[in-house]
Amino acid sequence: MPNTGHLPPLSALRAFEAAARLESFSKAAEELNVTPAAVSHQIHALEEDLGVQLFRRLNRQVELTASARVLLPGLTEAFAGIRASVRRLRAHNDTGTLTVTASPSFAAKWLVLRLHRFQENWPEIDVRISASDEVVDLNRGDFDIAIRYGTGRYPGLEVELLLRNEVFPACSPRLLQEGPPLRSPEDLRHHALIHDQAADRDPLAPTWAMWLKAAGVAGVAPASGVSFSGTHLALDAAIAGHGVVLAYSSIAAGDIAAGRLVRLFSLALPDLFAYYIVTAPGALERPKVRAFRDWLHREADAERDGSG
Repeated sequence: MPNTGHLPPLSALRAFEAAARLESFSKAAEELNVTPAAVSHQIHALEEDLGVQLFRRLNRQVELTASARVLLPGLTEAFAGIRASVRRLRAHNDTGTLTVTASPSFAAKWLVLRLHRFQENWPEIDVRISASDEVVDLNRGDFDIAIRYGTGRYPGLEVELLLRNEVFPACSPRLLQEGPPLRSPEDLRHHALIHDQAADRDPLAPTWAMWLKAAGVAGVAPASGVSFSGTHLALDAAIAGHGVVLAYSSIAAGDIAAGRLVRLFSLALPDLFAYYIVTAPGALERPKVRAFRDWLHREADAERDGSG
């Protein structure tokens, strides 16, 4: 009776998986950094061990047998799982680098302005920030922590609220001084409105139409003006004096504190989305991830208190 619990050598299975996936002994040898003869030897030993033929060897190529096609999918999945586990293990190492992913707007207008304070307290941690709107798979181990803007529903991940927003009109001090008056919301009819295209992508995002309606303003075309693909670009356009932007409080806070932007009027709309700290399960057990998470909360608390 055959021993169904016996497993062939891992090196032989690895050689077979590469050769079968690439349908070439020479390409498998190149990927594995061995000679084609070594690959051929490993596969021959595997065929002897399993008692089946895995390849039909033709003149200048190889062809998978039916047995090989049964074996290949499971091995490919298994080796992918091994690679993912190794990546997670390496990410568990608390020496060296902390990898952070955040949207370009949050990275440019909030994170970068404060990051020096983290580096002063933890000089041994090298922080690498990826500014992207791409939602990465934190379980892969490529990133330690994410700051996501959304509803906070991220199944299978650890989620903590970082910042909530409100939305209000803002412009540069120069526009306020040199342009047509901006004493009341009705005066917006004399100015260009600056739009963030995020509002076009999500029906829940606050828009100029929503704000003008809440302010009871008629006679202002809510879709007029100029639009930008990112919140930070829309803010920069307002700073340059190109019009009035509907600013998100957390993203605009640094520019308002520095006097580059001035908040207009008293009416603000709530933002149904918020910024969340998101990590893979178990990531906060690592000191460098926990240190960065705690620092983010302190910075957010300071902003809410008016001292950040």
